[in-house]
Amino acid sequence: MHALEKILAKNSGKDHVSAGEIVTADIDFAEINDLYLQTVYSFYEMGGKKVWDNTKCTFVFDHYAPAPDEKAAQNHKEMREFAKKNNLKYHFDTNAGVCHQVMPEAGLAYPGMILVATDSHTTTHGAFGAFGTGVGATDMATILLTGKLWFRVPEIIEVRLDGEAPEGVFPKDVILNVLGKLKADGAVYKAIDFTGSYVDQLGVAGRMTICNMAVEMGAKTAYMQPNQAVLDYVSKRAVKPFEVQYTDDDFEYQESHQFDVSKMQPTLSCPNSVDNVHALTDVVKDGDVELDQGYIGSCTGGRFEDIEVAAKILKGKRIPKFKRLDIVPASAEVMRRCIEKGYIKDLILAGATIAAPGCAACLGIHEGILASGEVCMSSTNRNFPGRMGSVDAKIYLASPAAVASSILNGKITDPRPYLDEIKVTD
Repeated sequence: MHALEKILAKNSGKDHVSAGEIVTADIDFAEINDLYLQTVYSFYEMGGKKVWDNTKCTFVFDHYAPAPDEKAAQNHKEMREFAKKNNLKYHFDTNAGVCHQVMPEAGLAYPGMILVATDSHTTTHGAFGAFGTGVGATDMATILLTGKLWFRVPEIIEVRLDGEAPEGVFPKDVILNVLGKLKADGAVYKAIDFTGSYVDQLGVAGRMTICNMAVEMGAKTAYMQPNQAVLDYVSKRAVKPFEVQYTDDDFEYQESHQFDVSKMQPTLSCPNSVDNVHALTDVVKDGDVELDQGYIGSCTGGRFEDIEVAAKILKGKRIPKFKRLDIVPASAEVMRRCIEKGYIKDLILAGATIAAPGCAACLGIHEGILASGEVCMSSTNRNFPGRMGSVDAKIYLASPAAVASSILNGKITDPRPYLDEIKVTD
């Protein structure tokens, strides 16, 4: 069995499971974000009184953090009341950040577990060797009642990433290259196992970025065999002992896709589809693409490493008049670390706006949404019409380095010359 199958087998009390089989599995941890107050209503409609285990579920207020309107504030109020009534051990309010960042930071994501959340980007937790997947309000209410959920064991495909990334090629560029080949429907209800020498040496932040966007190919879940960086990270934080599940060498994938990372270059997802992928240099060779806004944040591109590279590119410089750059740290911990390093100060002096940790404009709610006709370059994960505001706005997805370099010039710009400057000055 594959590691993901071993996890499902373990949690469903079986010796063996295989693709296509339906199992009912124990949930190790469940998270509800503030878009899903319906989960609470469904819980009571099903006759719920108390959650099955108050140490294994939590709310994270991230999409509406801080509350942008009265309705969001009311949602938060009712969710807090539910959390108090059930004496939930963990609760992450509007000061915490994005769920997929704050849960690992709190030690709630670890190898060999099943983690479910009311958010499609729960595939992120494959970076830690977990089976992470998103569910809807009704399924989540069932979990709160019983601690269990049914799963169809997914087929598993391999995405093998070998080689060393050239300068200017970040994990975001790598996953966009994968998306460009597999397309938005390339892994519907399948699991993606990311393997290869590039993955083996990749740090925690990069692994999270890649697994995060597996769902953009329709994947049910994602997986990476934990490396030492992951084990060190989790060992310092995990709230309980964990088992590392390893992929069997003889496992036969349904299909396998090979990528040579050493041949990649800075990459963009162009409007209006995440799989509309092109090399950055190809996009600009026919003329400048003017930008109104740069955006660095979200569960894809708002980690410490993402803000760090932007700050180093922009230090001592100033974005052009009438252009804007929004920086949204993925968590309070990320914000604190960036403040300690002086990166927030450098970004403010460069003309950036710093927003509260959370999802912010990534889903078009507040803190940086776009007007009709505006063009944004973003480190987030989706660029369909209306994602960040007006349906007439256009969104390019890129690495944080490319976003910083581009907004500095007010147009899409290759980040590599700026990365050369960083090397000279650091």
